[in-house]
Amino acid sequence: MPIYEYRCGSCGVEKEHLQKVSDAPVAACPACGSNVYTKLISAAGFQLKGSGWYATDFKNGTKPKSKPDAEAPAAKKNETVTATASTADTASPACATD
Repeated sequence: MPIYEYRCGSCGVEKEHLQKVSDAPVAACPACGSNVYTKLISAAGFQLKGSGWYATDFKNGTKPKSKPDAEAPAAKKNETVTATASTADTASPACATD
């Protein structure tokens, strides 16, 4: 059941009432008994859980973890070839000075 907020126009008291959606609005102020007791508009109180929501994935400025794609192994393979090539380049001048 939702919680509705009400405010009295006469005495200014604010109170929350737990009611069904189909229930009629509360008409009289419980504090002073006046009929100037109106329902307020308020934000809903719920949380979005799971992945893909702003609050869980993007709020801290980080991107959600993605699935590994097929290009990642190819990039590692290129890094290995580059590292081997640079090692070979540094070994060649050492042999040439002998």
